Amino acid sequence: MILKRHVLVPFGVTLVFCCVGNVFSQPISQELKWCAGQDGASADLQIRGCTTVIQSGRETTTNLAIAFNNRGTAYGSTGDYDRAIQDFEQAIRLNPEYANAFDNRGTAYGSTGDYDRAIQDYDQAIRLDPEHANAFNNRGTAYGSTGDYDRAIQDFEQAIRLNPRYADAFYNRGNAYGSKRDYDRAIQDFDQAIRLNPQYATAFKNRGIVYDRKGDQDRAIQDFDQAIRLNPQDANAFYNRGNAYHSKGDQDRAIQDYDQAIRLNPHYAIAFNGRGNAYHSKRDYDRAIQDFDQAIRLNPKEAIAFYNRGNAYHSKGDQDRAIQDFDQAIRLDPQYPSALYNRGTAYGSKGDYNRAIQDYDQAIRLDPHNATYWNGRCWGRAIAGLLDGALADCNESLRLRPNDPLALGSRALVHLKSGRLDSAISDYDEALRLEPNQPYSLYGRGLAKQKNGDPTGAADMAAARAIQPDIAEKFHGFGVQLH
Repeated sequence: MILKRHVLVPFGVTLVFCCVGNVFSQPISQELKWCAGQDGASADLQIRGCTTVIQSGRETTTNLAIAFNNRGTAYGSTGDYDRAIQDFEQAIRLNPEYANAFDNRGTAYGSTGDYDRAIQDYDQAIRLDPEHANAFNNRGTAYGSTGDYDRAIQDFEQAIRLNPRYADAFYNRGNAYGSKRDYDRAIQDFDQAIRLNPQYATAFKNRGIVYDRKGDQDRAIQDFDQAIRLNPQDANAFYNRGNAYHSKGDQDRAIQDYDQAIRLNPHYAIAFNGRGNAYHSKRDYDRAIQDFDQAIRLNPKEAIAFYNRGNAYHSKGDQDRAIQDFDQAIRLDPQYPSALYNRGTAYGSKGDYNRAIQDYDQAIRLDPHNATYWNGRCWGRAIAGLLDGALADCNESLRLRPNDPLALGSRALVHLKSGRLDSAISDYDEALRLEPNQPYSLYGRGLAKQKNGDPTGAADMAAARAIQPDIAEKFHGFGVQLH
């Protein structure tokens, strides 16, 4: 059975604090310039300038509201969202018609994960200013963060109508389409964001992620290369390029990128997870497990690291530890069908086909369109002697994914155990046409031929033993032998 590996490739969205206000009394002091974000003021200088303005007692109510708003944007840019929200509230109290302050407070709430309150503030900003493209963009990000991609797209479209050169809105709409798996439209939006802003590193990166998901690893790598040129400190870009090399089968280059991601961010749990997958693909299971151990230490609530470590233990033949890890992955995410499927595979490797079938049952309930899960249950039922159910499962697997050599081999085993030798030989023939050196299909066809009185089956059995010396013992365990 094939064990599937799951690699996360996160999307990002751009939340934008609205423009700072710049309507102050004359003459303009240095503190006022800093408060307005002028003269290249850093966030700290902006906070200092606005604090001076607020405490001066000389500004009008309107300008005081602007000062609170501007200080709030500065606090927000440093990640101090609680103080940012306090300042935006003061700005709104002083000027209840201040659309930018509502927009900015919404952005601060969104940054803390309070999307409902964020949306309420964006609603109010839009009521006060229906031409507020930034508020539509930001409300779209909030809807996207809640998984409501259709409403998010509507808001990004409105932001683009109001400002056709709004690169962030195209970028965010691309993320929403990517999350809906509409990859072609996502790429179109990232293309436009890049045309509008050729230095947009995250747009290159996320376009690369979409190309990787489409299976076009070469174009993905080109985009990650450009993202890294624009921002060589972006650990996530190295991580995602590592994913693309991993998908191409170039594990050494993948490991180099994961190494760099970890150097840039030693606490980057998912990069340890990715490097572990690359080591697993190189069959260096011990180093893979070390990386999964570290990913779990850094983020013990992440189911995927337990899942992948379980895969590594399975590949090492340590089914008990594999099952423990799959158990934990399922505790953390009870809706994790591939963890259930792989735990079933581990139980099957221990010869506990009843528990394997139970796990395959649950995986199929969660994802009934996955051909691999149906084939797994077919195999388990075939070995357990539940041949009618096994045949139905294999037929469903092949309906979902025709010409799959593994499912054909599984169905051939069902026919072999049921005594339908001609049907078994036919399925093995087709499986071997698709995968000529598969030892199970070679040995099974040889057995079926021998049982059917065809002495040429001995050659198939010998060829299978040359590839996998213990193949006869495996078939004996399946309840199939020559005599």
